Amino acid sequence: MVSKTDDSPAAEETRRDAVKQQDACGCGHMAETSVMNGDGTHDRSEEAESKQNGDNDQGEDPNEQEVIVIQDTGFTVKIQAPGTEPFDLQVSPQEMVQEIHQVLMDREDTCHRTCFSLQLDGNVLDNFAELKSIEGLQEASLLKVVEEPYTVREARIHVRHIRDLLKSLDPSDAYNGVDCNSLSFLSVFTDGDLGESGKRKKKGSELEQIDCTPPEHILPGSKERPLVPLQPQNKDWKPLQCLKVLTMSGWNPPPGNRKMHGDLMYLYVVTGEERHISITASTRGFYLNQSTTYTFNPKPANPSFLSHSLVELLGQISPTFKKNFTTLQKKRVQRHPFERIATPFQVYSWTAPQVDHAMDCVRAEDAYTSRLGYEEHIPGQTRDWNEELQTTRELPRKNLPERLLRERAIFKVHSDFAAAATRGSMAVIDGNVMAINPGEETRMQMFIWNNIFFSLGFDVRDHYRQLGGDSAAHAAPTNDLNGVRAYGAVDVEGLYTLGTVVVDYRGYRVTAQSIIPGILEREQEQSVIYGSIDFGKTVVSHPKYLELLERTSRPLKVQRHAVLNEKAEPVDLCSSVECKGIIGNDGRHYILDLLRTFPPDLNFLPVEGEELSPESQRLGFPRQHRHRLACLRQELIEAFVEHRYLLFMKMAALQLMQQKANKDSRAGALTENGSADPPAALADDAAPTSATPNGSPPAHAHNGECAQPDSSEADAKSREVVLNACKAVGSISDTSFDIRFNPDIFSPGVRFPEDSTGDIQKQKQLLKDAAAFLISCQVPSLVKDGLDHSTLPMDGATLTEALHQRGINVRYLGTVLEFIDKTPAKAQLEHIYRIGIGELITRCAKHIFKTYLQGVELSGLSAAVSHFLNCFLSSYPDAVAHLPCDELVSRRKNRRRRNRVPGGGGGDNTAWASLTPSELWKSISAEAHGYYHYTLQCESVDQAVERYGLQKITLLREISIKTGIQILIKEYNFDSRHKPAFTEEDILNIFPVVKHVNPKASDAFHFFQSGQAKVQQGFLKEGCELINEALNLFNNVYGAMHVEICACLRLLARLNYIMGDYPEALSNQQKAVLMSERVLGIEHPSTIQEYMHLALYCFANGQLSTALKLLYRGRYLMLLVCGEDHPEMALLDSNIGLVLHGVMEYDLSLRFLENALATNSKYHGTRSLKVALSHHLVARVYESKAEFRSALQHEKEGYTIYKNQVGEAHEKTRESSEYLKYLTQQAVALQRTMNEIYKNGSNASIVPLKFTAPSMASVLEQLNIINGIIFIPLSQKDLENLKAEVQRRQQLQESGKSDEPQEDGPLELEDGPAAEEQPHSAPSGLEATEWQTPQPSV
Repeated sequence: MVSKTDDSPAAEETRRDAVKQQDACGCGHMAETSVMNGDGTHDRSEEAESKQNGDNDQGEDPNEQEVIVIQDTGFTVKIQAPGTEPFDLQVSPQEMVQEIHQVLMDREDTCHRTCFSLQLDGNVLDNFAELKSIEGLQEASLLKVVEEPYTVREARIHVRHIRDLLKSLDPSDAYNGVDCNSLSFLSVFTDGDLGESGKRKKKGSELEQIDCTPPEHILPGSKERPLVPLQPQNKDWKPLQCLKVLTMSGWNPPPGNRKMHGDLMYLYVVTGEERHISITASTRGFYLNQSTTYTFNPKPANPSFLSHSLVELLGQISPTFKKNFTTLQKKRVQRHPFERIATPFQVYSWTAPQVDHAMDCVRAEDAYTSRLGYEEHIPGQTRDWNEELQTTRELPRKNLPERLLRERAIFKVHSDFAAAATRGSMAVIDGNVMAINPGEETRMQMFIWNNIFFSLGFDVRDHYRQLGGDSAAHAAPTNDLNGVRAYGAVDVEGLYTLGTVVVDYRGYRVTAQSIIPGILEREQEQSVIYGSIDFGKTVVSHPKYLELLERTSRPLKVQRHAVLNEKAEPVDLCSSVECKGIIGNDGRHYILDLLRTFPPDLNFLPVEGEELSPESQRLGFPRQHRHRLACLRQELIEAFVEHRYLLFMKMAALQLMQQKANKDSRAGALTENGSADPPAALADDAAPTSATPNGSPPAHAHNGECAQPDSSEADAKSREVVLNACKAVGSISDTSFDIRFNPDIFSPGVRFPEDSTGDIQKQKQLLKDAAAFLISCQVPSLVKDGLDHSTLPMDGATLTEALHQRGINVRYLGTVLEFIDKTPAKAQLEHIYRIGIGELITRCAKHIFKTYLQGVELSGLSAAVSHFLNCFLSSYPDAVAHLPCDELVSRRKNRRRRNRVPGGGGGDNTAWASLTPSELWKSISAEAHGYYHYTLQCESVDQAVERYGLQKITLLREISIKTGIQILIKEYNFDSRHKPAFTEEDILNIFPVVKHVNPKASDAFHFFQSGQAKVQQGFLKEGCELINEALNLFNNVYGAMHVEICACLRLLARLNYIMGDYPEALSNQQKAVLMSERVLGIEHPSTIQEYMHLALYCFANGQLSTALKLLYRGRYLMLLVCGEDHPEMALLDSNIGLVLHGVMEYDLSLRFLENALATNSKYHGTRSLKVALSHHLVARVYESKAEFRSALQHEKEGYTIYKNQVGEAHEKTRESSEYLKYLTQQAVALQRTMNEIYKNGSNASIVPLKFTAPSMASVLEQLNIINGIIFIPLSQKDLENLKAEVQRRQQLQESGKSDEPQEDGPLELEDGPAAEEQPHSAPSGLEATEWQTPQPSV
């Protein structure tokens, strides 16, 4: 199950308490997760023969891993609550009693109870017992809900829970980014839940009643980009006011004599009828007392209405409350569970409406009791984050159930830690936390809050002076986080890293880390027993650390090497020198400062006397960078090693062939061959050519040994071959392929022993090769993928992800743009170029904004942000800042408080106000040149928009997301020359931007990949089962909400659809859309994709108007995110055009289809099969309008393309020629009729012409083709046969006779949906690639 309760199996009694609290407070509305996929959520599964052991499972091919799934059957119990009828509840043996509590606190009729126990035959059940361990609990047992007496803690929980129920439809928590709430708007477009209500929707017969006209701004060619429709009005959010005020009374806490009467606390309530009342919470429940605002009289009123639940009490006093509360709960329960479950990490919205600020007792209490999570309910106060993070890692992981428990615990603690670290970082920057070194200047201060250590991203004590000062200090935390991520993924037993979160907030970078036990009591010098604290001047090592790190060196490609210490003695290391090893007081071996886990990037690290390869030099590398910490990404290292592996295999094969040839011809002796070969090979490799594309060898090939023949005579020769190949590719071993990097090469201050000079030269060469590989292979391969549309970024984030997947750092953005500039087919890359320029501009603006904000004090924040946005985006030439009015600013007071805010307010706090638009754009151009080495040809926002085809609204979205700004949702007039676009009232909030580690569910991911593989082989049913199993395991580890679950649901929906189960496809895809909106954001490119698929499944289910609404929503979001000129827009427009054609809106349909045709021609070239298909779709609409001449013209174009591309005999060409004949006949018939009318006037005998409205089936068939669902072009008849065949097979399987017929695999997939769904560990907007229209199979 997915409840948040058993979050850490290491949780001692004290934590249990906290957990119970956490759920009770309703922040984990976890109960509804049982609805996830029927009752499947409960299935635990065990694999008997999986040999995975946590660390070595990556190497195995997941397909071989046969999985035996043992289902644990659920059973039903009866629940009897006071005042309600008994009802049945489906439970599973693994669940805890606690989870039944959750369900009851969420059900409409029992939601107002929090303080109760469950009893079976009079015995109270332990909350933390699993159901299977309870004696006598079986099918149809009766569990009684028994009200328990309150304590202060239980009374608080009750009030909190009631508050949560009252606010359950209120979106303000989502706007404010608290408690892991986030927005979702799908239900606005589907009018509630698609499943049930969908059946009552209009069917095809009532087509005329559908209103299909989209709003003006969605039509092709429209130039306006409104912002308000981004958050459509949800009618459910109109608040139903149950009470005017519910708050803690000023009479708290009860005096001693009242405590002895059982008073726990007092509440003050104003009802909807304006009645002011005072309520006592006592051990027996809630009752009215006689106190007023100014007089204390705790005696019960008459009548006192004593009730165990606050809701029952209020219901008796206030009719409005009773009526509205019931309505509210009905609505709450009707919402899809995915709209209300908390997300694992907070998602922030960059726009929000003006929300009225209402009185809220719980929020007020939280703000002033400095509640750290739920800590005040835990004995011993704060959580020991380090202990929790490390004990969860130590949990056993021998079999599947153990691994699930472990991964679930790790994930839960990580998401809690990330939330606490974020809260702490904000408190530190807002000046609410006392520094542990208050005497030092602000930028050097460090903080401890809630057992987390916080430091600022400044160069303290010139630590980074040689490496680039503050710039290096700013880059180090993210490098360190990447290191923590890498070591965490390798997951070696006995080696521990710190919990690390990097937060950017208000222009400051804060690193939050868990604290090693005992480190604060010791000096750093005595703690560090491995590594160096002064960048390599003094170095120490430790055998235990070497042994542990040795186990990470192969997966991370780190070479063990020796460096000299201050006494010039060699010291062995298996990491970079900065990596420090500290044994904590808990005896664990910690490593920290992992900022150089990966080797340096020589393209951005000029070194005296070192020459880079010719390609690098040709492109102007090495370049000066802000700091000397530029590293290669892990993805690049992997790709480079893979590339070298292919080279190694090629060379070995080549030499073996040569040997064979030599042996056969008995020609020249082997020795010549042996000596002649390696130099040639080396020459071949000195410049890694783009000719060897980055292919992917099998998974185990990464550092695999090279198998050697047995026979002894061949042995020597093949050994020599392997030796030569190893030398050529720079392997560190002579007998097998093994490439590793020495991360200390080129580190200033690190010295190597004399005897390793040769080795160091080899390593230097390897680094130069890797740097050259990035430019000469990875950048071109990215551009090539852009050209054939297997990479389809839509915004800055998806572009960055595309770069990162290929191991290209964002600092290469300028290089990528220059490369695109020089590409002959630049027009077909225009979308990527435009997104790249926008990303470059907004990143430069972000760099400037960061330093700009550091000079702003809190009272001027909204004025400063709006001024910056005006300078950046408004056409108004003389933007003037509004300084906060003087009566609020007392200069003298400021002087004194200067030390309070980190880095805050040195000297003049209004320097920011002097920024002008032209200055800002000059700085942006300078930054682009200085950081990205790219020359921007624009001096103002309008020139940028004009020259690069950018949209101001897109730039606003990008800068807001990157810097955490939240703005008021309204229409902004960017182009006015008379007044600025933004005022300070438009800036609502500033959020943190958080980077953290994402722990993975490894087993679930293996199932997912196996499922994809099965689907690719054509075994849909088995694939479907595996993916369902993966979904189960994902739910087990992540809870109900996560991006990977989203990918799982999408694939399932697609499989359901292909197998003809449209309603199931609809239900899964609806979950995928909701989840994507909640965890990625309402306008994330992935969300746009999900909307498109959902529209297709809606259409297939006959819900035409919903399908159109969803497509229009997708088009609106896409216009906002990247504008109209994007290849993906062609697919969207074809979908819209087809649906409109189906509902006989021909003129509208043509507008969209002709736009799609133009876009396809631009991005795929006029001779592409996509364009032929577009021509055909347009021709069909003209035919329906009886404009045969235009129809003929388009179909002829299409026919020509087919003929030239696939030849006369191909089915597509034949179909097209048939259609041409038909059109010609129709045109002739029409002409005859017209002539007849001209000749004979009104008494002409007219043969009625056939004007056919397209059938839904034919529209659906075309929709499937353009969405790449059915690969082989099938006629309607084939489709019918196919469907019958699939049904036949399913019946066979159900009757258990399914042994033979499975083998041949269904034919409807050439290579199944999973062929496009790359097994992606991070599902993202980049999967846009999946929906490429396949080329018809030849």
